[in-house]
Amino acid sequence: MSDGAISQDEIDALLSGVSVDGLNSSGQVSADTSAAIDTAVLSKFAEGLKEPLAENLKKMTGAEFSAGIPVVETLNRDQLLAKLPEMVVAVMADFSAGLAGDHLYLMSKEFAQKIAGLMNKEENTELDDMALSVISEVVSTHTNDEITALDKTGKLPGLACTPPECVNVPKAMVRFPQNNFALFSYPVTLDGNAYTLWEAVSGGAAEGMTKALGGGEPEHEGTLSSADMAAMGNMTGGAQQMPPQGIPQQRQAMNMQGMPLMNGMQPQGMTMQQNMNIPNVQALQYPQLQGGPSGAEQGNISLIMDVYMEMTVELGRTKKQIKDILGMGEGTIIELDKLAGEPVDILVNHKPIAKGEVVVIDENFGVRVTEILSPLERVDDLH
Repeated sequence: MSDGAISQDEIDALLSGVSVDGLNSSGQVSADTSAAIDTAVLSKFAEGLKEPLAENLKKMTGAEFSAGIPVVETLNRDQLLAKLPEMVVAVMADFSAGLAGDHLYLMSKEFAQKIAGLMNKEENTELDDMALSVISEVVSTHTNDEITALDKTGKLPGLACTPPECVNVPKAMVRFPQNNFALFSYPVTLDGNAYTLWEAVSGGAAEGMTKALGGGEPEHEGTLSSADMAAMGNMTGGAQQMPPQGIPQQRQAMNMQGMPLMNGMQPQGMTMQQNMNIPNVQALQYPQLQGGPSGAEQGNISLIMDVYMEMTVELGRTKKQIKDILGMGEGTIIELDKLAGEPVDILVNHKPIAKGEVVVIDENFGVRVTEILSPLERVDDLH
């Protein structure tokens, strides 16, 4: 019998917003719905992404990464926690269109430091905001490849994810998907060292991916899925009852939105009490998406139009030993890593955004913008 004290595992679970003994962080009963996740279909899909993953890492870091065969499995939060080191770098990129649900990437602190160090051309890199931004770019590139591959199925139009948000935290503080979810494990190797990129996809989103890829068992027309039954139970107060023997006739008389057919006529073999338990479910109406920013967004942007940002023009860089720096004096020539006539870098808040050429305006130096960098080029120029 419990003495009323909360264990550390329960505290960690509550901080992550997941269920503890059937209760979520708000004290409400969590629905334990099971999703149809076909790991065989998802494994084949992930195998097609292993080479693009290695190629992206090579392109962005300049190092030769090799990718192994990915593994897809269905597990829960506790099972995933057992796989992870104490400190992890987590990148949240939830689905925002096409699919719905939690979507995040995980890697060890050492793997993240290795990637950031190679891209920044530094050793023993600290996982500061700049390094975490670099990791977000790597994950974003892999996510784009994944979305492109799913888009080719033609069953997930407009699939998109939220902008990646990267954090370096203890594993217990990560917001994992609730209930069972799909875990993609991508093994990669560099210089004989093995690393893993984990990708966690919530059960509902993984089920949607499975169906788009042609996996899973199709539902019979006129029947209700387990998710539909769970939703009906929640809308009627959370109390779910076992269906009577006449439920096949009841399902045949209902469409997929749970609405009775035949203009509300009571189906044959269905009692009045059963008919009264049917919730009045209506299809959700989505607003039309308009291209470009809305008026509210434009108004919000105008609030920061007069904020100053530091802009820097960088002629070049070099590295010197401490003894060379201490030996500098007047007349010392410092050789930079830029060639004569090569464009200079234009940075905003220490992040490269463009390239240009130096000009003279009256008696002042200036720079003429000659090229705006793409997101991938901005990552390549971080050093």
